[in-house]
Amino acid sequence: MKAIIRWLGLLCVIAPQICGQQQPETGTAAAIRALEHEWTVGQSRNDNRALDLIFDSALVYVEYGKLVSKGDYLSRIKREPSGMDQIVPEPMTVQVFGTTAIVTGTYVEKQLLGRRHEAMRWRFIDTWVYKKNGWVLVAAGSAPVAN
Repeated sequence: MKAIIRWLGLLCVIAPQICGQQQPETGTAAAIRALEHEWTVGQSRNDNRALDLIFDSALVYVEYGKLVSKGDYLSRIKREPSGMDQIVPEPMTVQVFGTTAIVTGTYVEKQLLGRRHEAMRWRFIDTWVYKKNGWVLVAAGSAPVAN
């Protein structure tokens, strides 16, 4: 009886640790998350070369209610002061449908405005398509989250 109680006690201590361990994500969802990360890093660093590689030539982005092309988006990023923004991604969901992936989530954009730091939370939806050279972003949209 004591052995059973000890075994159950040990199981109660170990089980949450085993179940709580998260296996590294693999496959398409991991690749898409990595590209989302590259996008935030590229934008934070004003790295149009990196962004050009992950954006499809026909990219359509909805920003503040306006449709923005790939060229318009890259021009804006190029004009912004380097290092002005810090983008902190929050948990996101990746749903894969064959050669298309839809990503939904939120992120926080931190900016230095004058001497003040401001943070704004955004909700986004991104559409990725697998083409012959890999995954590319074809459509995206984001909107500020009301406090």
